[in-house]
Amino acid sequence: MRTITMKTELSTIDNKEYQHWFHHLCEEIDKQRLKAAMQLNAATLQHYWWLGNDIIQKQKDKGWGANVINRLSADLQERYGSDSGYSSRNLGYMKQFASEYPHFPFLQVPLAKMQETPILQARLAKFTISADGEFVQVPLAQITWYHHISMIPKIKDLSLRAFYITEAAIQGWNRDIMMLQIENEYYKKAQALPNNFDTTLPPVNSDLAKATFKDPYNLGFVDMTKVKQELDLEDQLASKVTDFLLELGKGFAYIGHQYPLNIAGEESKVDLLMYHTRLHCYVAIELKVVDFKPEFLSKLNYYISAIDDLVKMPEDNPTIGLLLCRSKNNTKVEYALRGMTQPLGVAEYQTNKMIEELKSELPSISDLEQTLQ
Repeated sequence: MRTITMKTELSTIDNKEYQHWFHHLCEEIDKQRLKAAMQLNAATLQHYWWLGNDIIQKQKDKGWGANVINRLSADLQERYGSDSGYSSRNLGYMKQFASEYPHFPFLQVPLAKMQETPILQARLAKFTISADGEFVQVPLAQITWYHHISMIPKIKDLSLRAFYITEAAIQGWNRDIMMLQIENEYYKKAQALPNNFDTTLPPVNSDLAKATFKDPYNLGFVDMTKVKQELDLEDQLASKVTDFLLELGKGFAYIGHQYPLNIAGEESKVDLLMYHTRLHCYVAIELKVVDFKPEFLSKLNYYISAIDDLVKMPEDNPTIGLLLCRSKNNTKVEYALRGMTQPLGVAEYQTNKMIEELKSELPSISDLEQTLQ
């Protein structure tokens, strides 16, 4: 009797309303968990900076040498335990951390230095300017203690550190991936992709969108020897969606490829449709295996309008379009973006150059046929 009553009660729940409520709850839970983790990380960094700074001051005021760190480590571990994080090595890191960042909890980057590089401007635009107007204040608590102590000996330039701190936070890099990107000189390859976000999105969304997308994207996991047309590239990205999502960065969720849109009784298909959980919007991706052409943007602009009408919910932000081309001329892209009404960005993608070069050196089918004849 009790079971029957429960089934009856459950059957009265409107599934669409429940799913909407459940999605909202999950978003809020994720936000609160992230907030708690960020607060804990900020408190840890604050504690380590304070202790490191106190060591510096005592060595300066009292003239104590390096041996004081070993003695302090032994005493702290005796009181708080050997797994408390107070090893001599970690205390040394704390001292270095405090020395490197005297303006904690911020890393201050000279505004003039930031303006020298477009990618720095794009990544650091959302941060506040110091009271004197000369520095951009980049929060250090965006990444963990282990990110910091690994980065400090590798990157001496403060503006470059600010870039990697921000990029690691945006892309969700763990410590090992961040170090791999530093080793591969990701900074030299990453650029702010050409876009019209300033004129098509509110300022807050525009800044976040600029920080979310990049140029170029590395599709080295794609076997380009099997790509003859756009659909071949889509199929490979769909089959290796985990690799593609990692390259796109944190926040992207895969919806589908060749996503159908019924427009005035005719079916059109978007190459790839994503949803971004931080931007709270759909992202329509069009793929081209050729160089950029202005007409590509008109088609994508058309798709975005349809997605906003047919797919987007009222609580979603405007859909963003990303055009991925084999190569592009930024001046042509800039002209093509003018007058477009939807938020659009254009980026190149890179593939395994060794395979591409080897492929270009191989004879074509027609060459082989002529040789045999």
